[in-house]
Amino acid sequence: MERKILIVDDDAGMRAGLTEALRRVGCSVTTASNGFEAVDIFAYDIFDMVITDVKMPRMSGISVLREIKGISPQTPVIMITAYGTIDNAVEAMKEGAFDYILKPFSTEAIESAINRVFLSKNKKDVVKSLSLEVQRGTKGLIAEKKIISNNPRMKELINLARNIAYSKATILIQGESGTGKELFAQFIHQTSPRRDKPFVAVNCAALPEGLLESELFGHEKGSFTGAFGRRIGKFERANYGTILLDEISEMDLPSQAKLLRVLQEYEIDRVGGVEPIPVDVRVIATTNIDLRDAINKGKFREDLFYRLNVIPLIISPLRERKDDIPLLTDYFLKRHSANNGKGILRISEDVLHLLMKYDWKGNVRELENVIERAVLLCDSDVIFPSHLFMEARIGDKKGDLTLKVGVSVKEMERQLIMNTLNEVKGNRTYAADMLGISIRTLRNKIKEYDK
Repeated sequence: MERKILIVDDDAGMRAGLTEALRRVGCSVTTASNGFEAVDIFAYDIFDMVITDVKMPRMSGISVLREIKGISPQTPVIMITAYGTIDNAVEAMKEGAFDYILKPFSTEAIESAINRVFLSKNKKDVVKSLSLEVQRGTKGLIAEKKIISNNPRMKELINLARNIAYSKATILIQGESGTGKELFAQFIHQTSPRRDKPFVAVNCAALPEGLLESELFGHEKGSFTGAFGRRIGKFERANYGTILLDEISEMDLPSQAKLLRVLQEYEIDRVGGVEPIPVDVRVIATTNIDLRDAINKGKFREDLFYRLNVIPLIISPLRERKDDIPLLTDYFLKRHSANNGKGILRISEDVLHLLMKYDWKGNVRELENVIERAVLLCDSDVIFPSHLFMEARIGDKKGDLTLKVGVSVKEMERQLIMNTLNEVKGNRTYAADMLGISIRTLRNKIKEYDK
């Protein structure tokens, strides 16, 4: 069967070279010279795979990746770049990229990556073949239709989400940053009758005020300066599926008024358009602030709040469900060990003790970041307190660790111990308990630092 591939690159020579190479091995190729063109093409056609450059004007390859995954989470995306760094590669992989290839590359390298994609497809196991099996606790978990929790309140919330998935009712998901609001939104979509239709996510905070309306509802050619062609908005792309309005509180008041009309009439108006366009979209909104407080301050429309809040879901912060920490820690440990080719098998009891005492202001996202860093720092099969990279928070107090890139594990350990001792006014018994180590170990460490 012919493989259908979309190539995105602002370099005409690179597009031509890739096209020729891929057609020689039996692929059908479509090209786009920029990210906006690519997303519009992808929204109205079906592709087996996307290959995109990372560094492009107007819309970066990472943004293209996010858009593609928003429309079709299972479509593999290969990133290519001449400006590769570890940070860029990690970001791409976290967003769900299948592979990250540095220019210049040989024809064999790109063919090998493509073959790995389609070998996985033939096994009907694309998600598990990705170099990171379950990204940021969202896309992979959604593919498995599972949210990880042992907490009774969270289990009730999961059951509620599953029960309401079959309705068309608008849902407002509330919770602190890092609690998993987008995960719940995707879980609802994947559990609903709309599961085979698009899931389109919009970060309302990331779009300038003047662009939000065009981004949501689209625009016609010539409707404003820079509108060189018709653009299909997010609502049209999400037709018959689900749209996630992330950080809805950041939406400006004029856009709120237009959104209210969409929720009432189920039709949208493109900027510069003449006729309204009917849409059938399930709307899920998220917020990490109290919208009632925003209403009182005149920053959010009360009528829109009641339209959105048909079914409210409130996700508890991690500090209120610490019984989830061991399960989540084990999950993140296995994931990031596999992703980084490490053979780490477990965390020490001391580490678990520390994790359970920590207050997790950044919630599940912060926990994952701590475990990922610990995996990278660990050079054995067990993670110890010295591998942790986190603030030493004690109750409502905290001692900030001044840690910079390049600081050794030994120095991080020293800072953690000394900050903890400072917080407990030198009481070694309390410090050892908080650090999850014995008094003897603490005493030996202090002697070592005094040398």
